[in-house]
Amino acid sequence: MIKRSNKVAFYGVTDASGNVTYKRMTGFTKLSVSKNPKNYTRQYIDEDFEHSDIVSYQTSISYEFDRFEDNDVHSDIISITDNEIIGDEAVRSIIIVDLTDNSAMERRFSVIPDTEGDSTDAYTYSGSFKANGTIAKGTASSEDEFKTVVFTKD
Repeated sequence: MIKRSNKVAFYGVTDASGNVTYKRMTGFTKLSVSKNPKNYTRQYIDEDFEHSDIVSYQTSISYEFDRFEDNDVHSDIISITDNEIIGDEAVRSIIIVDLTDNSAMERRFSVIPDTEGDSTDAYTYSGSFKANGTIAKGTASSEDEFKTVVFTKD
């Protein structure tokens, strides 16, 4: 059995020099993946049943997090939310790593904010990341106990 804590995500944060660092997404209470397949369904006139084929996916990741100070991932998502950033400026790369074997998948996602402040205990944010590119498979390595990762494409 793979524990949930062994499948972790890293968010591409860009610094002032334009360098991207993939930082672990900490403080998230929800990070669930939905594949959202698009089906092509048809029935041929000489058959009594329908055929269905998956023709594409619109992968999305629902997120919720408790706001923590000094968290670059939270700050970036909040900046997109508060400043109502749109288009390519709201697209980030996320790497999902299976820590049991360091296999990884990287994809660009549009950050789609939804709600904020709906908890009485901590200030929270929620929304989704929606696929904005193809998936790349590879491996992840880290020199800081998986606080950050480097992705190597297969």
